[in-house]
Amino acid sequence: MFTGIITAIGRLEAITDTGDRRLRISCDWDCAAIDLGASIACSGICLTVIDRQDHWFEVAASAETMAVTTLGNWQQGNRINLERALCLGDELGGHIVSGHVDGLAVITSITPAGDSHVVWLEAPQALAKFVAPKGSVALDGVSLTVNAVKGNAFSLNIIQHSWEVTGWGQAVVGQKMNMEIDMLARYVARLAAFDKD
Repeated sequence: MFTGIITAIGRLEAITDTGDRRLRISCDWDCAAIDLGASIACSGICLTVIDRQDHWFEVAASAETMAVTTLGNWQQGNRINLERALCLGDELGGHIVSGHVDGLAVITSITPAGDSHVVWLEAPQALAKFVAPKGSVALDGVSLTVNAVKGNAFSLNIIQHSWEVTGWGQAVVGQKMNMEIDMLARYVARLAAFDKD
């Protein structure tokens, strides 16, 4: 489990295809202290650490993960939002995030607003019903609050701090982002559907 609060920006150093895709990511953590088998959210995708040294770690991604996330398009040099898994007693600063991507949202506009940026995205049809004003959504692993909703489209206000310390600072119109809907919204919808059956 994660919170959607990014604690480091990694750099994709190497990609190796050996059946699954191996990704080597460098960052300023003490990576040698990360347990093999640990979960790390990499731009919103929960991946398992399979190797590590002082300043890098490697994760593996299956063909399924590459097919349903942005990971299949990652290239050497890409910046990756990173968050380590929660420990009991950690501050829950964002919202509960599983690192299981539900679909891909597409950025349709970015407009500066004071020190912030207003970003509109288009959600996949199947996920739009889970997005509500003042609700939570995780995009590329970043916990965000929804400002407004119009059909399948929704807007966010990204403050300057988040713009600078996450991958949002490189966001462009047309970019696809890993989208995870709020876990509570998922279960409320399931309960509502179950009651109708």
